[in-house]
Amino acid sequence: MPYPKSQSLFDRAQKSIPGGVNSPARAFKAVGGTPLFITKAAGPFMYDEDGNELIDYIGSWGPMIMGHAWEPVIEAVQNTVAGSTSFGAPTELEIRMAELLCEMVPGLNKVRMTNSGTEACMSVIRVARGYTGRNKIIKFEGCYHGHGDSFLIKAGSGALTLGHPSSPGVTAGTAKDTLTADYNDLDNVARLLEENKGEVAAIILEPVAGNMGCVPPREGFLEGLRKLCNNHDALLIFDEVMTGFRVARGGAIERFGVQPDLMAFGKVIGAGMPVGAFGGKQEVMNVVAPDGPVYQAGTLSGNPVAMSAGLALLSALNDKPVIYDDLERQADQLVTGLKNVFDAHKITVANNRVGSMLSFFFCEGPVTDFAAVSRTDTDFFRTFFHGMLEEGVYLPPSAYEAWFVSHKHDDSVIQETIAAADRVLLSMTGSEGPANKNSGTANNSRGSSR
Repeated sequence: MPYPKSQSLFDRAQKSIPGGVNSPARAFKAVGGTPLFITKAAGPFMYDEDGNELIDYIGSWGPMIMGHAWEPVIEAVQNTVAGSTSFGAPTELEIRMAELLCEMVPGLNKVRMTNSGTEACMSVIRVARGYTGRNKIIKFEGCYHGHGDSFLIKAGSGALTLGHPSSPGVTAGTAKDTLTADYNDLDNVARLLEENKGEVAAIILEPVAGNMGCVPPREGFLEGLRKLCNNHDALLIFDEVMTGFRVARGGAIERFGVQPDLMAFGKVIGAGMPVGAFGGKQEVMNVVAPDGPVYQAGTLSGNPVAMSAGLALLSALNDKPVIYDDLERQADQLVTGLKNVFDAHKITVANNRVGSMLSFFFCEGPVTDFAAVSRTDTDFFRTFFHGMLEEGVYLPPSAYEAWFVSHKHDDSVIQETIAAADRVLLSMTGSEGPANKNSGTANNSRGSSR
């Protein structure tokens, strides 16, 4: 179905914005078609320029854990913005945010605010290098830490080969200091550390990968990384930009019980505002300027509007841990229902879920690393994605992105999503699933302007 207003805006945008979007993930390149331009959102729903109501499983790529336009956040922003949008000077809001983060996250002693998750990850790597006096880092294939030069490196031809740039503009000099390992493979990491003994400053990873789809750590993987870092005097860094306050009140650190030395945050801590943070052990963070020699700065860091939004959201998550119980139940209900539908239509699918993050992969399981993710049938996903969009369900426009469930995805919304998937698969395969057998129809039950 065409989206004429979105198409017109996309055509216009391409004349003044590279690719017509301000982040490539929005461009629909992986699925084809026209990216939808959004006008507003509320709860689990978004509304596009053509008047379509969409059940949203992107949630601004994670931060909308309480749903869109959640009243306490909106009220906090409105109250703060009335006093100006920025000062370029300290505010009490920054202190309250730092104190709350340190209260919620195990092992977080000091924290510095930034303006994005990318900036937080770039900064935390610099701190690790400055603290250890070493240059090399180990990252993992399939984990994404933003568009900093040190992270846009792909693996070489062998497990022990230095990486090389995966984007023009990243220098070979930068690439030589980044080693790429296989996610969930401790032996691979151990070999890299031995081959570069005394040179590795840190290992950085998403403790639950979210940028190759949702891929959890194998049992013992995070614990093994902690031991390897201890044995080689390297720092362990958790990039919790996506998992922080999403998979548990204290993020992946709380959920898995493994303590990193440094960590990066974003998304949920700003409730949708542009914000990030990095922090960790006091002795490591003491090297950050102005206390120490490692320089990091940001004119708008700790922006009062962003701080007030984040405080409103994090305070609720901190005060009402039952929210996470609700999210577990809702996400499990969605996964179970969709898996039953895929099975009924004889679709081979693997699925992963950690808290309210989840993914379905159209391939044989299990999916534990980037190589396994790469087996997914992207053509099938493309057709499924557009079918779900026609049904009013907005999935991440890539087979390699995680889905997010918000607290506002109640039973009725989840059941509606499952029924929509059943109808889409009927049209794709011609075989009836449970809902279609009961109803005898493949019509869109919601009605709407689609």
